Amino acid sequence: MRPEPFFSGPGIDRADQVRVDPARLADMLAGGSRQLVWRDGLPAVGPDGRLEWESATAPDLFLGLQDGEPRVSAAVQPHANARAAFDTIGALAPDEAPLFAAALSLAWWHSRHRFCANCGAATEIERGGWSRTCPECSAQHFPRVDPVVIMLAEHDDRLLLGRQPQYPPGRYSALAGFLEPGESIEAAVARELHEEAGIRVAEVTYIASQPWPFPSSLMIGCHARALDDSLTIDTTELDDARWFSREEIAAALSGDPDAPFQAPPGFAIARTLLEHWLAA
Repeated sequence: MRPEPFFSGPGIDRADQVRVDPARLADMLAGGSRQLVWRDGLPAVGPDGRLEWESATAPDLFLGLQDGEPRVSAAVQPHANARAAFDTIGALAPDEAPLFAAALSLAWWHSRHRFCANCGAATEIERGGWSRTCPECSAQHFPRVDPVVIMLAEHDDRLLLGRQPQYPPGRYSALAGFLEPGESIEAAVARELHEEAGIRVAEVTYIASQPWPFPSSLMIGCHARALDDSLTIDTTELDDARWFSREEIAAALSGDPDAPFQAPPGFAIARTLLEHWLAA
């Protein structure tokens, strides 16, 4: 079975039929709901890995229904730094991760879109927090998702991995970059690999995707075949990039202290891509 990226999965029932009906939503929330607890700018996670909830006091955002019960959140100012959140994410139960991602991304979008991009007026929350409307020009604004390609390039049964300056010592991971306007996934993979590592690729294949709520990306995991293994590294983007053998990647994923690099953490899609490649 192919490993599923962390933050992926159905999460809770988002109940779109409820959030588009203000009267129905108000009636449902009047009957009682549970509100997400936030701590240090992140959804709070208890010792058991479960999200923490309390009686609703400021239900700005309707997250959906869990076992038929409304779940809500206040529109807080969230923390957008993934590195600062790693301890919290590491303690989070995998089945809670999709809701964690949705709540964090939604709160972050509201904190950055309080004013209309069309006329500059203050906007108002609608659809239970899943849109904002401008009372002056009637423009509607919806939560955005930024697509990012993240990919493994393969040549002669070796994978290309790189490291960025902010990584912990010894860590290498898949290369990644944002899609640009008018660009396909395949074109973005080829462009990013050439820009960052100087290689040309073919046969780009989609593997899996992952929501990444820092602040709101969709990681699109891919595999590509490199046409050669000569590297020209863009040192403004990467500290280093190199080819690793199947044995070296297996050692890193197993936590072998003698492995030539430190693997990405379990909640990163880069690790899922490595595990998928190794299993295949």
